[in-house]
Amino acid sequence: MSSAIQAYLSALRGRRAAVVGIGVSNTPLIELLLGAGIAVTACDRRARGEFDGLDERLERRGAILHLGADYLDHLEGADVIFRTPGLRPDVPQLEAARARGSVITSEMEAFFAVCPCPILGITGSDGKTTTTTIAAELLKAAGRTVHVGGNIGRPLLADAAEMSPEDIAVLELSSFQLMTMDRSPDRAVITNLAPNHLDVHKSMEEYIAAKTNIFTHQGPEGLVILNRDNAVTRELAARARGRVTMFSRQAPLEQGVYVEEGAIWVSNGQGRRRVLPLGGILLPGDHNVENYMAAIAAVDGLVPDPVIRDFAKAFGGVAHRIELVRTLDGVRYYNDSIASSPTRTIAGLRSFPEKVILIAGGYDKHIPFDVLGPEIQTHVKALILTGDTAPKIRAAVEGAPGYRGDNPPVSETGDLGEAVAAARTMAKPGDMVLLSPACASFDRFKNFAERGDTFKRLVNAL
Repeated sequence: MSSAIQAYLSALRGRRAAVVGIGVSNTPLIELLLGAGIAVTACDRRARGEFDGLDERLERRGAILHLGADYLDHLEGADVIFRTPGLRPDVPQLEAARARGSVITSEMEAFFAVCPCPILGITGSDGKTTTTTIAAELLKAAGRTVHVGGNIGRPLLADAAEMSPEDIAVLELSSFQLMTMDRSPDRAVITNLAPNHLDVHKSMEEYIAAKTNIFTHQGPEGLVILNRDNAVTRELAARARGRVTMFSRQAPLEQGVYVEEGAIWVSNGQGRRRVLPLGGILLPGDHNVENYMAAIAAVDGLVPDPVIRDFAKAFGGVAHRIELVRTLDGVRYYNDSIASSPTRTIAGLRSFPEKVILIAGGYDKHIPFDVLGPEIQTHVKALILTGDTAPKIRAAVEGAPGYRGDNPPVSETGDLGEAVAAARTMAKPGDMVLLSPACASFDRFKNFAERGDTFKRLVNAL
């Protein structure tokens, strides 16, 4: 076991830890703490019987569980509290615990404290999963031992003991994980920023502040990579304490990563090199060109250019991101369930040269859909809406300049199954049906992956 994680766990022995949320990220944490002989209270809003036996297994190992609606009312006596990412750090129960002297932290914050190797962190409103995956796979292809975690991969705190200083951790980081971070990755990427998660964040300003936390704790040797084409991220460069690299699809850069003459170039101010021809990228869409630029900037100096070119020719993308499900009767069905914001859906629509039959709608994150209306008019043959936000998206489309009742026709359905059936009825050979909801999934599904898997199952059953 590495000295850092050993020292961290030793410091917790004799103290009581509370873990809020018994989910994917916190279950390995609970087991790690219990295995180290630390007293653990685990709290979750779900009721007993909803854990497929996990609650009973944790109790057999010695955990004290508090489950149900009052799960946050049992934090007294906890010396340290590990917050689940989706829980705001300023809820009254955590504020009261903090006032009593409890330390509020998280699995990710603990990992940053003990990780023995360099960390590459990636965040943004759109594209962070694909960018994280590309960067991690490029590093693997170059021979590095890579640990992928955060919002994707697996929780890494329990793996820290087996890591070596020569490895590298590649993390996708959400605004919820970043809100209270007091450390930043050695290399940090912000792909772009647009309104998102305003159902949890109090304002766009708070959302941006959380994202900015990915680089605000860097020292002079830190590196932050920012999207020059995005107005919000471009302005963040002035706040950096370390080095800054920009990437741009719209303009050449004296120093940074950019597109020119049909290729991605890297310039260091003294010279430039042609890294990747755009025709050598298998993934469709301009947004994936941007994902490659961000990843190339992140791994610059660590991955040889020929490795990048070989990888890009073969990499078909990540599940639920413009994923071709099947072709039936000449109609192609695509799953873009990851698109949980208007900007992500717009990027997906612009990936296709033809107009698509779009299935959209879902959980209301209280973000505006105004920007989506004109894009749907331009890129959508027919719009099928479902979920809580269906009326809001319809209003954005019908309120866009130049809308006529058939530009495009809009229909609402009761659920995703009805939406797929409606798409099948109206689609003709040569058409494309795209699930790209522009919304989160929590009104009907546990997460975007469950929504995407449901869509694939429905399509494959046609």
